[in-house]
Amino acid sequence: MFTELEELVVDNNLLGNDLRFPRLPNLHTLTLNKNQISFQTNHPALLEHLADATPSLEYLSLLGNEACPNQLVSPDKDEDDYQRYRYFVLHKLPQLKFLDTRKVTKKEVMEAQARGAFMKVVKPKSEAPPNEAGTEGQQLPYTPLPRGSRDARNHKGVFTKCRYVYYGKHSEGNRFIRNDQL
Repeated sequence: MFTELEELVVDNNLLGNDLRFPRLPNLHTLTLNKNQISFQTNHPALLEHLADATPSLEYLSLLGNEACPNQLVSPDKDEDDYQRYRYFVLHKLPQLKFLDTRKVTKKEVMEAQARGAFMKVVKPKSEAPPNEAGTEGQQLPYTPLPRGSRDARNHKGVFTKCRYVYYGKHSEGNRFIRNDQL
């Protein structure tokens, strides 16, 4: 069933860690963006399942999931968290050539082989840390996203009308084209 499938896009489908695929030997591209996938509660089994079910997988995208740290949605995440996530995924799926939007480097693969098993990003239990004097009710650092778009699980998108109209009268794009080239 679907043994010749090469690309599969299942974005925005509320898929979780219990996701299972049949054997897809020719699948090379899989995008699972904006679902409900996390690696918090001993669920790297999804990555192990992908390694078994999709042996030809070269491009995987998990953007917008809790498993993929994102600085725009979670101000407490940083580039180091994202890099640890990459090492962990590459440890489980070493054949990947692209992960999310970036090409996988040889250095990343070597680091993932050496330390990837220990790079799982784990959230501490949700115990409120003791507040210092005067910090009660303080908001998280600035984020450029509108209030309704900050939660990755509750993102509905933003649509607005553009106020700028381009007429092209100040464009210099055609100044090197002669009339005989048109």
